[in-house]
Amino acid sequence: MMRLCILLAAAAALAAPPVVIRNANVLTVTKGRFQGSILVRDGKIAEMGPKVLEPPDALVIDAAGQYVMPGIIDPHSHIASESTNEGSISVSSMVAIEDVLNPEDIAIYRALAGGVTTIAVMHGSANAVGGQCSTIKLRWGRDARGLLFEGAPPILKFAMGENPKRRGSTPSPFPGVSETPPRYPASRMGVEDVMRQAFLEALAYRDSWRQYEAKRSRGEPALPPRRDLKLEPLVEVLEGRRLAHVHCYRADEILAILRLAQEFNFKIAALIHVLEGYKVAREIAEAGAGATTFTDWWAYKMEAYDAIPYNAALMLRKGVLVSLNSDDAELMRHLNQEAAKTVKYGGLTEDEALALITINAARQLGIEKRVGSIEPGKDADLVIFDKHPLSNYAKVLRVMIDGEFYFDRDRDMSARAERQARKKALLEKAREREKKQAPAARRRPS
Repeated sequence: MMRLCILLAAAAALAAPPVVIRNANVLTVTKGRFQGSILVRDGKIAEMGPKVLEPPDALVIDAAGQYVMPGIIDPHSHIASESTNEGSISVSSMVAIEDVLNPEDIAIYRALAGGVTTIAVMHGSANAVGGQCSTIKLRWGRDARGLLFEGAPPILKFAMGENPKRRGSTPSPFPGVSETPPRYPASRMGVEDVMRQAFLEALAYRDSWRQYEAKRSRGEPALPPRRDLKLEPLVEVLEGRRLAHVHCYRADEILAILRLAQEFNFKIAALIHVLEGYKVAREIAEAGAGATTFTDWWAYKMEAYDAIPYNAALMLRKGVLVSLNSDDAELMRHLNQEAAKTVKYGGLTEDEALALITINAARQLGIEKRVGSIEPGKDADLVIFDKHPLSNYAKVLRVMIDGEFYFDRDRDMSARAERQARKKALLEKAREREKKQAPAARRRPS
């Protein structure tokens, strides 16, 4: 069934006419800027440059005076999911966001209206070792499986500091009603211990399977080890088959997780939030870890008091792969403005600022060969702005994903009156039904 759906989607893409975006100011992010056209065919960027050959059957969009950039990528979000945390235990690596994706979350459409095309839907930070995350494209109108970014590397979420330890140090808010005891850990050193113990168990689990496979290869009788869905994702992290993204804020806990990664010889694709990253930027760069941060969110909890708006630029200048993330349904609607702040706070160039919300985020999610920049052969995930996207006055006009338009500002505005009328009619119909049912309800015997 899944293969049939993929074949049907591919056939639909092949049947779609090519699209030419003409006379645009094209911001490629990785290949500079030019004024010209982009040819989109079969969901991919086929050609780009000052002049392209326009197929006779192409849909031509005149973007004179407008700007085209790659679709914005948010590497840390919690929208489009029915639940975020499995907070009952400290190691919940067996649970998966894919199982609770909600394609009807209106935040998907609102993010599209802000130019976002790809996000990583993350498990929360209530656990030292959290759940498996999902990278999705914001294909508004598709079902849950239709949102998944095909071929994106799997991700496992970890968390340091205040959030995971809070679960172990806060008593029940309902004494006498809920007698659930606080769980371990209740301190920062306990959080690190939970992670270390989980990886030690994962190593032993991997060794048991290797011994089993070795016996089988020699023709010896052997019973397979019992599968452990909690440890399998951790083994994938150890073997580089699953990316590690780690929630952390303070410099000391950043260094702690870098030491743990060195101890078990795995790479950290992204340190999340990492508000004190500027203090240990050299160490982060030497470890080859990425960092995804906010621009100027601070003081919303104790760990965030040393945040500064220069953080992203300072880490970038020290050689860290840096991106910006939202962690918030509202903030993700204007990530282009968040990127613009790094020009003021840190003096980044326009391309460096745009990279924070495109190609750098793509690299942290392992999808940079498909998205994150405007290059021939990449997915046609494009955003058309009326002004330069780093302008505070810029508005998103159209958003394309895989060569298909999922947001059109003019179409949205013209359809609002009709939708409002439909909503009003439905509410009126509901009120009439309530009036008819009310007398019958009063006549029922008690």
